[in-house]
Order: sequence, then C-alpha cells, then structure tokens
Amino acid sequence: MTELRIRPHRRRITLLLVFALVIALVVAASGLWFKLQGNISTASMRSSESAAPDSSHGLNLLLLGSDTRDLEASGFGKGSGARSDSMVLVHVAAGNKRIDAVQIPRDTLVDMPACDDTGHGSFSGGVAMINSALNYGPACSVAAVESLTGVQLNHFIEINFEGFISIVDALGGVDVCLPQPMKDPKAKLDLPAGDQKVNGTDALALARTRHAVGDGSDIARLGHQQMVMSAIVQQATSRETLARPDRLYSFLDAATSSLTVDPGLSSLSDLTALAARAQAVPSDDITFMTMPWSPAPQNRNRVVPSADAESLFASLREDSPVALAGTKSGKKSDADAASEINDRAAAVHITNAARVANLAGDYAKKASEQGFTVSGVGNAASVQGATTLLAADTDQAQQTAVALAKDLNLDLKPETAAIDGVQLHLGQDYQSVEKPEKSPVKTTNRKASQSLCG
Repeated sequence: MTELRIRPHRRRITLLLVFALVIALVVAASGLWFKLQGNISTASMRSSESAAPDSSHGLNLLLLGSDTRDLEASGFGKGSGARSDSMVLVHVAAGNKRIDAVQIPRDTLVDMPACDDTGHGSFSGGVAMINSALNYGPACSVAAVESLTGVQLNHFIEINFEGFISIVDALGGVDVCLPQPMKDPKAKLDLPAGDQKVNGTDALALARTRHAVGDGSDIARLGHQQMVMSAIVQQATSRETLARPDRLYSFLDAATSSLTVDPGLSSLSDLTALAARAQAVPSDDITFMTMPWSPAPQNRNRVVPSADAESLFASLREDSPVALAGTKSGKKSDADAASEINDRAAAVHITNAARVANLAGDYAKKASEQGFTVSGVGNAASVQGATTLLAADTDQAQQTAVALAKDLNLDLKPETAAIDGVQLHLGQDYQSVEKPEKSPVKTTNRKASQSLCG
C-alpha cells in the first residue's frame, strides 16, 4: 500500500473514500502517522453500545456533509445547529466486487426514530426532513438512514464546509467541466462554460448551488455534486499530487483535520483497511446513483422514496447488484472475473427431491450458464419437502454455495455438512424459495470511470 504508482483509471467515487485511500499510501511514514492520527475527531455512532453489524457480506458507510455555520470563517450564511447538506449511503460489496453510492436527497421526508442524547441533545422522533437529524448528532443521522433504508450501517464519516474548502485548496484546486455558464449569487458562484480549474470555495459553491441548475431544487444539484466528487478523486490520486510531498502532506493534513468518524474508523489503520477495500474495486463497477423519489403527498416541495427506492435498498441489504434501467453491465475486469471464478471453484451436485420432471437438469443448465461446475444431477431416493443448500466446511465450498444461491435467485443460506463441494437438494417448495425478479431501477446514475464532461 506504500507504492505511489496510481493508474489513471483507478478512480474512487467519493471524496471521503479517497481520504482513506491516499492516507493508506503514506502510512509507512511513521513521522506523519502520529501527526495525522492526532487530527482525527470521533463521535458516537449509536446512542447505546452494541455490536457492529457484520461486514463480511458487504460494508455500509454513511457519508455526511455538514452545513454547520459554527465555523471560524464567515460567508456560509446564517443558521444554527447542523444539517446534512449532502448524505451518501455507500455499499462496498463482499469480495470488493463493486461499490454503490446512493445520494439521499436532503429534502426527503422520513418518520425519524427517537434519538437519545449523545452530546448534541435528544430527539423525540417524528416526521421531518432527513437532513435535520444531524442537528442531534451523527448517531441520529445513522438511525434515520437505517430506518429509511433498512440497511444496517457499519460506519459514518462527516465533513463540514471549511474542511471541504481546505482539502480542495490543498490539492491546488480541481478540474471540472461545465456544459454551460453557472451563476448563482446566493451561492457566490460565477463560473464560465468549459474545462477549468476551480479552488475550494468555487468547488463548494458548485456542489451546493440550487439556483444555477434545473428547477432550483435539491434534486437538481445532485448531478453536479457527483461531478465535483469525481474531480476531487481524480486530483487526489493523480501524479500531480502524489509526486509532490508538499502537496500530498497538505492534502493529508487537511483531510484528517476535517473528518469526524465513528470509533470504529478512528485510527489510520482503520482508514487503511477501508482504503484497501475501496482500491480493489474496478472503476467500471463503482456507481453513483440518486435515491429514486416521488413528491411527498403532504408537501409537494419535499420528496419520499419511490417503489424503485425500496428495490434499490433491498439490493444493498442483500448484497446483490442494483439493476439500473437503461444501463449495460459492460465488460468485466480481470480482477472481477478472477473473483467470480474463485466463487465458483467448488463442484456442485444438484438433486431432484420434488418429483418434478427434469427439475435438476433445468437448474443444472442455469448453474452452468452462470459459470458453475456441475459435477452431476440425480433424483433423490425419497420426496423431500424443503429445498436445502449444503456446503463442505471449506472457504471455497461456502463461497460457491453463497454465489450459487445469489445467481440462481434462491433465498437460501448454505448449511455446513460433511460432504464434498456443494449440494443443492430441490424439494417440493423449490418455487417458494425463488425470489421474484426485480424490475430495473429508474434513477440518475454515474459510473466512476465516466468522463467529467459526460
């Protein structure tokens, strides 16, 4: 992780994941370690101590951009407390096969759960805009997002306006591409069309502007937030930054000084582990997307999750790919293909215990088409009511069984048994364990590998 050769196409989707990635590149420099470690601030993730959710089947991270005005610098407007000016739910899939980053509109109405006091005051719960949860601390934002999505979060990272500006300035600015001039006096934004380098103040204004884009709503600006994040990622991982020790150190110092994280991410070692997962994901498999929404019935100026949003959140909970309308999967990377081969390395035997003609053969064909090695099919000696999935007590067999259930769309978890490889026994309930096919999710989205002008 100390090697400084970064391929241009290895781009990350969010500013906060990039912090971890670049920090990981210099952790061997022990002189910097203690200085940077001392910069990091922490806050409680939950009001009560509890075991962190298991991350072996995917890690879920909440990124919070705070709009607090309680800052040293002026010029951010008036206001009390803090709200999440941006909120991104990031899912890093098991095996680091993909990263899905879902932007949750700040104007989303949600029935927020009550929050105990973790140092920011308590909240009794009730319907409110989701961005207001941060006023009671990150733990309240975590609870609100978990309630909205059903996704259990492992970590959070928060950054404020000043931190954002200092990070961009430490990078020497970032390149952006605007299809048309953008002017918004309220956001202090005045930029021409075309390719240009912007400083931290302009980058923040571009990410925050409402009145220079679309209908002036929060939804309209999310696309520009995606572009700004991609620009910061590209600059942070470029040779222009990594080859200059002064700029690299300035960036790392600004980044770590700007973060507030949960205790589980409070050390450079923790951030390095997160960076390793993010770095392993091919840029073609990193996707920004906006939470599908519809106007709130009680207030047309607010939004609520649509039916497509529930489908999207279900995919994150199940650690399965999000099927996006109007997109193609594209060519798999060598690393992804190698990972899939490993997931399918154990032999699979399929048995028909339901007395349905050709049932085992039909499933064997589906499994073979997905790249599994089917060692044989057969009919069970007696009828079996329940469909079961058995796997040997080896990592290879367990991984193959999990991949088989996912790719055949079966709601099954492997049971460890004294067998060789994997065995799928199809019982009379085989249809009830087949999950319904999901319709493609319609929402704006952007791949990390996409051009800034795209």
